[in-house]
Amino acid sequence: MKKTFILVLFSLYTFLVNAQNERFEAKAFVDSKGTNLKYRLLLPENYDAKVKYPILLFLHGAGERGDDNTAQLTHGSTVLLDFVKKTPAIVILPQCPKEDYWASVKFSRAKYPLDLDFNYNYDETKALHAAVELVKDFVKSKKADKKRVYITGLSMGGMGTFEAVFRYPKLFAAAAPICGGADLKSYEKLKTKIPFRIYHGDVDGVVPVRHSREITELMKAKKYDVVYKEYPGINHNSWDNVFKESDYLSQLFTFKK
Repeated sequence: MKKTFILVLFSLYTFLVNAQNERFEAKAFVDSKGTNLKYRLLLPENYDAKVKYPILLFLHGAGERGDDNTAQLTHGSTVLLDFVKKTPAIVILPQCPKEDYWASVKFSRAKYPLDLDFNYNYDETKALHAAVELVKDFVKSKKADKKRVYITGLSMGGMGTFEAVFRYPKLFAAAAPICGGADLKSYEKLKTKIPFRIYHGDVDGVVPVRHSREITELMKAKKYDVVYKEYPGINHNSWDNVFKESDYLSQLFTFKK
C-alpha cells in the first residue's frame, strides 16, 4: 500500500514537472560562427508578435550542461514562470554543451573551493557568444525591446553573466549574477556602468565568496548602482535563497538603457 502511494506521488510529480516544462518551448539556434545552441523559450501567456517585450537571458550552472535541452530547467523555472505571469517578458534559457562553458575562466577541479583564473583576454567561449547572439537576434527582429535586455545566471552562469556584460556592455540594462566571479582588472577598465544585483553564500565551498565581495567593492568604488546580498551559513546553492527574494527579477526590470 505504501509503495503504491509513493509511486502515485512520483507519477503525479513527474506529470506536473513535464506540464511545467512544456511552457518552455524547445528550440535551436545556429550563430554566425556555426555554433549550434539548444535553448528553451518562455513567452508571455498572451504573446503578441507586434509587441516589443523586455527580454531576460538566464544562464544555468555547470551541472546542467549537455544536449538534452531540458537540464537547464532544473533551477529557476518555477520562479521564471511566476514572474512572467505578472510581468510579460521573453525568457531565453540556453543549454551550454557539456564540453563548453559560459565563461572563459581557467581552473582545475583538483581542489575545492576552486582556484579560478578570471581573465577576459582569454577567447570568448563558443557557448557564450551563441547565447548573446541569440538575444541580439530577438532584438534585431524587433521581438524584444533593445532598451530592456537583462541577464542573470548561477555559478558558471554567474561567471558568464559578469563576462557577457563586460564583452557586450551596450546590450544589457541590468544584471544579477549568483555565486559567480569576474575579472577585476578588466572591470577596472570598463567605462560602461550598468546596475548589478549580486548574490553569494558566505561559506560557498565551490566558488569562493571573495569573488563577489571583491567585484562589489570595485563597483562601489567606480560608482556603479550595485547591491550585494550575502547569505550567512549558505554554501554553493545560494540560488535557492535568491529565488525566494520577492524582488530578484522585478528590480532588474525597473532599469532601462
